[in-house]
Amino acid sequence: AIFIHPKDDSENQNPILISVFSFLRWKNYWIRGVLSIAMITSFFFMISMGPVALIFVVMTIQIKCFQEIITIGYRVYRSYELPWFRTLSWYFLICVNYFFYGETLADYFGALVQKEEPLQFLARYHRFISFALYLAGFCMFVLSLVKKHYRLQFYMFGWTHVTLLIVVTQSHLVIQNLFEGMIWFIVPISIVISNDIFAYLCGFFFGRTPLIKLSPKKTWEGFIGGFFFTVIFGFILAYLLSQFQYFVCPVEFNSETNGFSVECEPSDIFVMQQYTLPSVVQSTLKWKSVNLYPYQIHSIFISSFASLIGPFGGFFASGFKRAFKIKDFASTIPGHGGIMDRFDCQYLMATFIHVYIGSFIRGPNPTKVLQQLMTLQPEQQLAIFHTLHSNLRERGLIAPTE
Repeated sequence: AIFIHPKDDSENQNPILISVFSFLRWKNYWIRGVLSIAMITSFFFMISMGPVALIFVVMTIQIKCFQEIITIGYRVYRSYELPWFRTLSWYFLICVNYFFYGETLADYFGALVQKEEPLQFLARYHRFISFALYLAGFCMFVLSLVKKHYRLQFYMFGWTHVTLLIVVTQSHLVIQNLFEGMIWFIVPISIVISNDIFAYLCGFFFGRTPLIKLSPKKTWEGFIGGFFFTVIFGFILAYLLSQFQYFVCPVEFNSETNGFSVECEPSDIFVMQQYTLPSVVQSTLKWKSVNLYPYQIHSIFISSFASLIGPFGGFFASGFKRAFKIKDFASTIPGHGGIMDRFDCQYLMATFIHVYIGSFIRGPNPTKVLQQLMTLQPEQQLAIFHTLHSNLRERGLIAPTE
C-alpha cells in the first residue's frame, strides 16, 4: 500500500504514508550511494595491486555471474529433479575456462611454457584436450537424459551454453584487453560506471520523458545527460592515464623475474601530439592548435559507445528479468541486486573494446612471433633465419657478407 496509494488520489492522500514513502525512497538512494562509493574504492584498490589481482577479480566475477544466471534457470524451470544438471553446468564452465585461459597462457606466457616440460605438452595439445573434456561432458549429458524430462533437459542444456557464451567469453575478452595495457581495462570499465552514475543523476533531477518500456525509470534526459558528461569524463581520464607507463604499456610476462612487467616505450597513441584546429574553431576560440594524446580522441568513440550502445546491455538484462518475473538476478549487493545487475553493460563493452583494438590499434606483435619461433625445431629456426637474412640483404637493410 505504501508504494501504490500515495499517488492515487490527491484528496485522499495520507500524509503519514507519503512521509514513509519518501523516507524509504531516500533510504534506498543512500544505500545505493554508499555501496557505489565502496565498490568504486575497491576497484581502485584492486588496480593498485596489479594485473594478476585484476585477473583473479575478473574470474571471481565471472563465476558469480554464471552462478546467478544458472540459479535463475534452475528455479524458473523447476529443474530440481533433473539428474546431473548442476554438476554438468559447472563442468562445462570448467571446460570452457580451461580452453580460454589455456589459450591465454600459450599467447602471453610463452617463455614460461618453454621452461616447463609439462606445460609444453599441455600447450601443444591444448585444443585437443579441451575438445576431449567438452566431449566427455556432452556424452554425460546424453547419458543423463530421462524420458519424462527430455524437453526440460534440452532447455537447460541450451540455457547453460548461452550463459557460457555471454559470461565466460566476454570475461575472457576483458582479460585479453587487460594484456594490451591496463588503460584498455580501466578506461572502458570506468566509463561504463560513470555513464551509469551520470545518467542516474540527470534522470533523478531532470528526468521527465520515458526512454524505453523495458526500463520505465530510464528517461531521455538521463540518457542524453549521461552521454554528455561521460564523454567529458572519458576525455579527462584518458589524458590522466596516458601519462604513465604503468597504465599504457602492454602487460607481459618477464621470464627473468617470473613476474609481470609493464615497462616499455609508449606507442604513438600515448605520445602527446599537436593538432591544428579547423578554421571555424580557430576564429571562435582564437586557438590555432591543441596538444592532445591520440588516445584522448579514441576515448571519445569509446565513451560514445558506452553511452549510446552500452545501455542496451542493461535493457537486454531488464527484458530478461521481466520475461521471468524477477526484480534482480540476486540479492548479493543491497540496493543494487546481484553481481550480474552491475555488470550487464560491461560485457557488451568488453567485446567492443576487443574488436576496436584489433581493428584500429593493434599491429603485428614481434614478441608473439618470437615466442612462436622458439617453439620450432632447430632446423626450422635455421631455415627461417637464412630466409630472413637473405631478404634483408636484398633490401639493403644489412651489408652483404663475403
